[in-house]
Amino acid sequence: MKRFKNISKLLLVAALLFTGCEGQESSLIEDRLNDNPLPSDPNVNYTAGDADFSNYISIGNSLTAGYMDGALYDAGQQNSLPALIASQLAVVGNESFNQPNINSINGFNTTVENPQNGFILGRYKLDTSIPGPSPVVGGDPISNYTGATSELNNFGVPGIVVGQLLTPATGGPNSEQNPAFNPFYQRFASNPSQDGQTGSTIINDAISAQPTFFSLWIGNNDVLGYAAGGASNENILTDDGDFQAQFNGVINSLMGNTQADGVVANIPPLLGLAYFQAVPYDAIPLESQQQAEALNNGYQDYNNGLLQAEGAGLIDEDERQRRTIEFEVGANPFVMEDETLTDLSALGLPNYRQSESTDLVILSAATAFATGVGTQSAAGDELVLIPQEQQQIEVKRATFNSMIANAVSNYPDRLALYDTNAPSGVFADIFGLSDGTPGIIINGVNLQPDFSPNGILSTDAVHPNQRGNAILANEFLKVIEENFNATLPEVDVLNLPSVQICAGDCASQIGS
Repeated sequence: MKRFKNISKLLLVAALLFTGCEGQESSLIEDRLNDNPLPSDPNVNYTAGDADFSNYISIGNSLTAGYMDGALYDAGQQNSLPALIASQLAVVGNESFNQPNINSINGFNTTVENPQNGFILGRYKLDTSIPGPSPVVGGDPISNYTGATSELNNFGVPGIVVGQLLTPATGGPNSEQNPAFNPFYQRFASNPSQDGQTGSTIINDAISAQPTFFSLWIGNNDVLGYAAGGASNENILTDDGDFQAQFNGVINSLMGNTQADGVVANIPPLLGLAYFQAVPYDAIPLESQQQAEALNNGYQDYNNGLLQAEGAGLIDEDERQRRTIEFEVGANPFVMEDETLTDLSALGLPNYRQSESTDLVILSAATAFATGVGTQSAAGDELVLIPQEQQQIEVKRATFNSMIANAVSNYPDRLALYDTNAPSGVFADIFGLSDGTPGIIINGVNLQPDFSPNGILSTDAVHPNQRGNAILANEFLKVIEENFNATLPEVDVLNLPSVQICAGDCASQIGS
């Protein structure tokens, strides 16, 4: 669900507490069919309805590819969202679902800096002694797909935005002059570009598969990359006009060059993800008055300067109080920059205040706090989403979703829209937007929007784990049923595992 080169780094996070673990890791590649056998209920007449599922393909980003836990790896790929959908479509005619297999147990962690000691870091697992996620030592470099690219069904590429579906530059070359390059596409591109101008594109490779039905979920990264960096780099926020032209180009290409029907998903409420929710605004614990006084002494000159600014009429009392830094014993807000405050640089005063309950804290801030950020120095813009930035992100998301809906509405007989923002939908339920209580109950089990043992997110705090993918697969299947008069089986959510536990193979456990 991320722009490959611009996503914030997810390091070891000690801010989340977990109360238990469940099960041992199993080989999902071998067990998937055992866990989710083809339905054989004689009392249900499954039917494809008005659709033809014989050649189902999927197009999208990391959510489609099976990326989870910070990496693309075997178990995640084999339980990718479209793989689970395809397993249920098999009962009504889907013949096969081939993915560009990564052939790596742990994958290559794209969210951390790999150490210069020969180790390659792989996916995150949960280290309960931290407690928090830790990358596995024993990953693999991203390798080329060795199968037949002409037989692929999954065209999900981690990290891409909409425009990267349409350009040969996504497949190469790998250079600083080509920001569109993505190694996850290059590895299975039918004709990887050598010059960024000629060669295959993701959308044309998908069309070449001549699908009879497809799913398309793209556009999340056009917003998420900006949000994940604390809204600090507007250069990576897709322009409205570009998004509309690119998304319409994708839809029109599929409609004009295939006979396929399809289901298209829009951009869900991203700010409900654990990446933005797991670290509280009052994340600085102080155990003694001595600690508090030491920090307060460090900000005494700043606070005195605010009094002078108020006396000079540069700020009012409310702003002075809001900007005053004061620590006490217990849980404290952290010191942060806020560019919306009155500029007092003429007095030598920075735009500091302490965090508030309306701020959203980026997950990687937890690691920064351990180095003195938020106490001895201020947290930068890249670590916090202030309310104005949250509003900007939501406006952008709503704008893009309107464009997606309009593009789908142009083909009412062939396309169905999965509205991930429905007020009674699964995202509203999971994120607590419908009733104020986060979590979703599946067969009596309360699953949470985090990467705890009962969570539905993987340990990168953004992408679903296997159970999360199963929940989403069932939502896609419902939309297909409603729009194409089909009757389809559901994926058994609870038969899939969630978090996987470090077993002596994580960086945190071997001191790497």
